[in-house]
Amino acid sequence: EVQLVESGGGLVQAGGSLRLSCAASGFTFDDYAIGWFRQAPGKEREGVSCISSSDGSTYYADSVKGRFTISSDNAKNTVYLQMNSLKPEDTAVYYCAASLSFCSYYPYYYDYWGQGTQVTVSS
Repeated sequence: EVQLVESGGGLVQAGGSLRLSCAASGFTFDDYAIGWFRQAPGKEREGVSCISSSDGSTYYADSVKGRFTISSDNAKNTVYLQMNSLKPEDTAVYYCAASLSFCSYYPYYYDYWGQGTQVTVSS
């Protein structure tokens, strides 16, 4: 059974940090790209970052570049999203997703999704 389980969300003040984790199981981790998305109330799901498990290439949306860092521990089948200098506009439910195709900011290309973890940044 394919599973993606996010953890690490919570409430933090503006300027603070959180580290999200995405633990994957049930598929060959090295064959997939893992992306992080977020969705705020009333807004569309937005691609935030992605890492290719095969070669470690990373991608970031302009809105988080320089503040967020994605990394992967292939031995643990886990991808992390370190979020620093958080802003109230980062408040959203954060999802990780796996793509057999390639890294993309479009949800359409992802095959598996986690249930999400809430991140709330207070001003």
